[in-house]
Amino acid sequence: MNITIDTVTKRYKTVTAVDAISLDVRSGQIYALLGPNGAGKSSLVRMLVGLTQPDSGRIQITDLGGADIQLRPQHFAYLPEDRGLYQDRSILDNLSYVARLRGLEQSVYLPRIDKWLAHFDLTDRKQEPMRQLSKGNQQKVQLISTLLHDPDLVILDEPFSGLDPVNQEHVLKVLSDLKEQGKTVLLSAHQMALVERLADKMLLMSHGKALAQGSLEEIRATLQPQRLYRVHCDAIAAQSAWSDFSEIERLHPIDKNELELTLGADVDASMLWPRLAERCAIESFALRKPGLHELYLDTIGRSQAQGDAA
Repeated sequence: MNITIDTVTKRYKTVTAVDAISLDVRSGQIYALLGPNGAGKSSLVRMLVGLTQPDSGRIQITDLGGADIQLRPQHFAYLPEDRGLYQDRSILDNLSYVARLRGLEQSVYLPRIDKWLAHFDLTDRKQEPMRQLSKGNQQKVQLISTLLHDPDLVILDEPFSGLDPVNQEHVLKVLSDLKEQGKTVLLSAHQMALVERLADKMLLMSHGKALAQGSLEEIRATLQPQRLYRVHCDAIAAQSAWSDFSEIERLHPIDKNELELTLGADVDASMLWPRLAERCAIESFALRKPGLHELYLDTIGRSQAQGDAA
């Protein structure tokens, strides 16, 4: 199942929640929507599943052959951030109820429930009411309920919420398996280190607008076109010795033995560092690629500052 969103805009009274967003998600891809609360992620998802309609633009869902698909409940699953299971009923009752709502026969859904409960170490607790479970275990049950009917499109809002590192790894494995099965996975999450490991492509949003999208390398190229180098040396001496190099856009000391250089995209670092070494002894000179968490915080901070200034 492929998704094409073409310059979609959604307004609510005086607020433009989604502002001319375009993206493509292919079958077998994991696509992450990133941004602070109010960025427009939920508004985009609501349009995607048909709860609301765009004011302009187009949303197209097609099969592998390119034929249009009318998205129906059996095709997709949505995991909301707020849990919707019955607290006074058992895990088994909740999952059985959801499975019947999805049209599954008992002979189909009971083995699936057993498989998922075993995967998440919940088999011995399936008769316990939901209210007795921790936040993390409730999240696992919610995720199981989302996947029971084997949907082609899986939309997950904060799937790692409340999970400890061990269970985060379990969910990472589940999502990787969905990708291998050719499922289309769209998710939003604030655990940037996990998103960085997981997502094929990402859309970073703020105030309804797209700030950057693509693979992690494409995101880096958009948000951080300069290159960062971490240098081990006498940082105090280097600051004085290198202050007149025009190739250095920024020179930032980390501590007395380390500093960071920001170089323009067109600067040949292999030609520059021997010249730097003539003035100050260098122990190491290495490219540093900022992670998604750093890029996210820096970009969102600048975007919000610009919005406040406007």
